[in-house]
Amino acid sequence: MRLYRQTVQDFGLYPGLELTAEELESLKTAAGQMSAKMRAVRIVSASNVSKRDLEQRLIHKGEDPAQAKEAVAWMSDLNLLDDRRTAEQIVHRCISKGYGLSRAKQALYEKRIPKEYWQEVLADYPDQTDKIVEFLKSRLGDSWDERDLRRAMDALVRRGHSYSEIRCGLQMLSVNEDFPEE
Repeated sequence: MRLYRQTVQDFGLYPGLELTAEELESLKTAAGQMSAKMRAVRIVSASNVSKRDLEQRLIHKGEDPAQAKEAVAWMSDLNLLDDRRTAEQIVHRCISKGYGLSRAKQALYEKRIPKEYWQEVLADYPDQTDKIVEFLKSRLGDSWDERDLRRAMDALVRRGHSYSEIRCGLQMLSVNEDFPEE
């Protein structure tokens, strides 16, 4: 059994100490709780996660579901987990990377952010036309053909931009292209 220093101190453990069955069971429970908490701290320090995402990751890593839920509650009580703040950070990162609204929604879904926060954080999503134009200029350059244009458009769709947004970007570059309807 692996124990954290805090658990050893809490139980006053030392070499040669004999535990009763009840004390051993209590030690195992405390060790599991501390393990879940420490793993939760490591996960949160490495990346932005929602409460549901953290709980699922802890369970996936082998923690007991009840202890995972308790660790998430502990992290929330310490104000180390905030789904709204995490949603804002995810959307800000998507905006800085030039992703469209659809890609931002996908990122929120992947991080298991509750939908109640989506509308609020996506309400002020900026127009990405300038980012689309920059992307098209960098992809197409001075000489391009139909195939290059189609690849650039496909890449923009994968980045979460709608055909109407891409159409606006192409119009700014004075490129005429037949588009499929959304």
